[in-house]
Amino acid sequence: MTSSTAAAIKQALGAYGETLAMRHLVAQGMVVLDRNWRCEAGEIDLVLRDGDVLVVCEVKTRSSVRYGTPHEAVTDIKLARLRRLATRWIEERGVAVRDVRIDMVGIVRPRRGSSILDHVRGIG
Repeated sequence: MTSSTAAAIKQALGAYGETLAMRHLVAQGMVVLDRNWRCEAGEIDLVLRDGDVLVVCEVKTRSSVRYGTPHEAVTDIKLARLRRLATRWIEERGVAVRDVRIDMVGIVRPRRGSSILDHVRGIG
């Protein structure tokens, strides 16, 4: 497998996970405000509204847990970056929010069988 093929597979897996996560969160009653929002400081996978709370959601998708679970990929450094990005998103949109929450959706998509989705609210 070439590196470009591997990168394409990884990108497709990530897009699949984000779509699955978005559908799950919408089914939970959240409203999607933004997807794959980017600035020079980084990216937010999903920005949603849960009632009057702004939710910044990190989505991690893996094909196995061989090299760790999706949750293990969200470090304290990543959480700090998400907090800064949330502030930046709010400033750029000029919105007032009562509260901000950072959620994480971890998805394992094995070669066979159904995907396993785990949504953790308020990780940081």
